[in-house]
Amino acid sequence: MPYSLDFRQKVINFVENGGTITKAAHTFGRGRASIYRCLSRPRLSATKVKSRQIKLDWKELEKDVKQNLESKLSDRAKKFGVNQPAIFYALKKMKITRKKKQLYYRKRNREERIKYYQLSLEI
Repeated sequence: MPYSLDFRQKVINFVENGGTITKAAHTFGRGRASIYRCLSRPRLSATKVKSRQIKLDWKELEKDVKQNLESKLSDRAKKFGVNQPAIFYALKKMKITRKKKQLYYRKRNREERIKYYQLSLEI
């Protein structure tokens, strides 16, 4: 859990006014490593991360999906050097879903079912 600005300022003031790191840790009820981290930060304000560094280039993945429609997740993962869940996550975020059956598949299946029922009725 991040510490408040007030807490960090109190720790810095305590140490700058002659307190030791160990004494500050006991006084504020924190570990020595936490006190060292408070002292080592250049700014007291919270750091905000806009986006994490990612290994997968989503634009290249989108181009690959358009060019190679039949590729599997495992093939794409090997091509981009990442795990399958990374590809799955990226495609989900880009709102690219798996290939669905087209309308003509439904029509063909319907025609086959009709032929099957006609054959079974003749027997």
